[in-house]
Amino acid sequence: MLDATPLLRLYAANRQRQLAAMDPVESQEAQLRRLLQRGAATSFGRAHGFARLKSVADYQSAVPLRRYEDFWREYWQKPFPRVGGTTWPGHIPYFALSSGTSTGRSKYIPVSREMVVANRRAALDLLSHHVTNRLASRVLAGRNFMLGSSTALKLEAPGIRSGDLSGIAAIEVPFWARSRFFPPRQEGLIADWERKVERLAALSLRSDIRSISGTPSWLLIFFDKLAELRPQAATRLRSYYPNLELLAHGAVNFAPYRRSFEERLAGSRAELREVYPASEGFIAIADRGPGEGLRLILDNGLFYEFIPVEELDQPSPVRHWIRSAETGVNYALVLTSCAGLWSYVLGDTVKLVDRSPPRLLISGRTSSFLSAFGEHLTSQEIEEAIAGSAAAISFAVNDFAVAPTYPEREGELGGHLFLVEFAGGPPASSAVERFAEHLDKALLEANEDYATHRAGGFGMYAPRIRLIAKGGFAAWMKSRGQLGGQHKVPRVITDPELLRQLLDFMDRWR
Repeated sequence: MLDATPLLRLYAANRQRQLAAMDPVESQEAQLRRLLQRGAATSFGRAHGFARLKSVADYQSAVPLRRYEDFWREYWQKPFPRVGGTTWPGHIPYFALSSGTSTGRSKYIPVSREMVVANRRAALDLLSHHVTNRLASRVLAGRNFMLGSSTALKLEAPGIRSGDLSGIAAIEVPFWARSRFFPPRQEGLIADWERKVERLAALSLRSDIRSISGTPSWLLIFFDKLAELRPQAATRLRSYYPNLELLAHGAVNFAPYRRSFEERLAGSRAELREVYPASEGFIAIADRGPGEGLRLILDNGLFYEFIPVEELDQPSPVRHWIRSAETGVNYALVLTSCAGLWSYVLGDTVKLVDRSPPRLLISGRTSSFLSAFGEHLTSQEIEEAIAGSAAAISFAVNDFAVAPTYPEREGELGGHLFLVEFAGGPPASSAVERFAEHLDKALLEANEDYATHRAGGFGMYAPRIRLIAKGGFAAWMKSRGQLGGQHKVPRVITDPELLRQLLDFMDRWR
């Protein structure tokens, strides 16, 4: 295979010059102007007077915040799947299916041709940052593995298909990259996740894998399959992919998984690089080291707004954009996109860590705050406490979920039940006790409201731990029809019925 990395390096050098010269405010103003021009003739654009809007302030005055349900009810549901012209001009060829993590109800997110191109450019940005950091890179001398869902999309109407974003991305790989893409098209069509993992694991061991990307929890399951196929080899990625350079991960907070990945990457030449792709658009990529923030992609068909989380559900929240957003504030992220989303509440919360250029950390989900008793824990606080507590007992976590449990009788306390699946099997009971103690201490230090409600043990009981056997969460997700790909185990479960289903399943499983 011809090594195309030198060509990538030329592209990357030019892209880095563009990024160095970019003014964030001017870039975002230009993106919004272009989006308004393209959307002016749509039903949405006419209803909101796009032709008259001259500034960001005009736009924010004319277009209120909306959630998916608002767009679906007001614009997409009636003409679905032929939604072209409603919120974005022209034909909409794809819908990315995005399952709600707590309810499981699917969202149909429009993916325009412009969004397909934007996602390709973002993937090139990922590789550009990699080769800029790795001067001896030969990442395009072999195959680049995207571990995602099936590329067998559902035909909704002639020329219109729906499926996971990873499947859409695999179909839309440009011709020049197909020989360097893994898996091959036929294997990508496999819908059964377990059969797909088994087939891809065996096939990948015979391939020159240079990069791999996916959701951390599913990548760990895949790595376990590699270990089954080569039990004589060390459980490290260099044993399977000696030329691996890049492991890109995203979709969830990486903190609980970091220890497991670092163990598997020990002795490898590969670097970890976090990405922030959503069904609604590719938002940010790590251009520096872990923990230093993900650089916002400012010139690729997205306009960003930042709403202080505590104001999100108020009638007139303050709507910041890149000019006024501040570092260290927990914001709900709002997108306007080249696929016809206009001031769309994404559901993620972020914190800026730099302003020039803007870099952010994903802090959680707007729906994932745990505040059953007024404790106001964010998903970021929970995930970092889980990661630190696992490290304290020298274990790694495969997956976890937490749910509030309420008093059933007078005099009882409520509190938090943590369901935890440890890598390598459950720890001894003494280690689990230390884990729970460390978890409680970490949450007390991270959150004053939690500390207040835990004070003296009168408001909430200390965290309770239920161990989940290895593979339990994957089995539960399979039972829900959500095994593999972009599906994620819900971190915070506030729906009592969903918690009951999970506990009932674990009681029966094995």
